[in-house]
Amino acid sequence: MSETFLEFQIPHQKLFNGIQFPLVLSPNPKSQTPPSSLSLFTQAIKTEKSFLDSVLHKSGAVLLRGFPVNTASDFNDVVEAFGFEELPYVGGAAPRNKVVGRVSTTNDSPPDQKIPFHHEMAQVTTFPSKLFFFCEVEPGSGGETPIVLSHLVYEKMKERHPEFVERLEEHGLLYTRVIGEDDDLSSPIGRGWKSTFLTKDKSVAEERAANVGTKLEWLEDSVKTIMGPIPAIKFDKTRQRKIWFNSMVIAYIGWEDARNDPVKAVTFGDGKPLPADIVYDCLNILEEESVAFPWQKGDVLLLDNWAALHARKSFDPPRRILASLCK
Repeated sequence: MSETFLEFQIPHQKLFNGIQFPLVLSPNPKSQTPPSSLSLFTQAIKTEKSFLDSVLHKSGAVLLRGFPVNTASDFNDVVEAFGFEELPYVGGAAPRNKVVGRVSTTNDSPPDQKIPFHHEMAQVTTFPSKLFFFCEVEPGSGGETPIVLSHLVYEKMKERHPEFVERLEEHGLLYTRVIGEDDDLSSPIGRGWKSTFLTKDKSVAEERAANVGTKLEWLEDSVKTIMGPIPAIKFDKTRQRKIWFNSMVIAYIGWEDARNDPVKAVTFGDGKPLPADIVYDCLNILEEESVAFPWQKGDVLLLDNWAALHARKSFDPPRRILASLCK
């Protein structure tokens, strides 16, 4: 039980083993110190951190709705109040910009493009354990951030495609992406190598790439990044279960632009191609098991990157969802 936070239900949640996904918390009207201001809210987060940690561990995703969070700066204060260490965005594919403090934009690709399901930065060896999202401007329509529990995807895939899952467990996945020097905002994977590795120096880029398990092959006006072989299935020690921790679907159907053919973007770790029908069936499973709730201004979504994958639906502007990554 919590003094400040009250669990409530929204129409789009799903119940898994008696636990709501996502778990939704709002201000408790019976609280003696209701979080009516940002400072009271951040204080409540610090005071009730063990409660918030426990519900995140239980559900995998927690939506904080109805709290006084209005701006990027407010959101940054909320992230800071949780006390998780920041993770620099090194090695990720999405073009995004820093806004304030630990807060950046989410993928800045055009609104008509869907972003398929993925664990954040699953294609590199250093990835966040937790993600925060914040709705600063509600979408005109669409623009949800669907989420899905990773262990359910693993279980369904093992049930439907046992031999494929066995090969994945044995060989892992190999990801290949060609990136330009500067960001290309027309592409969902258009982050240039300078912002991918936070440097203008090629030798520093190589060193930082190696730190996240990536090799670089320099081309005339771009660079080929080779990530892996890297495990596609991980074991979540804290929950004692296997999870579908990879970027297979997003790479296979989403890593497409002038420089990249998505079918070649991801293969088995031994270089053999993935069967298209199984990749698309995995996409079906992701969509069947997912939850997509409409964003409301001020929403803060805390996602455990070990528990859940996320995506983005296409939308009609305006829409501004901000993010922060934590170690």
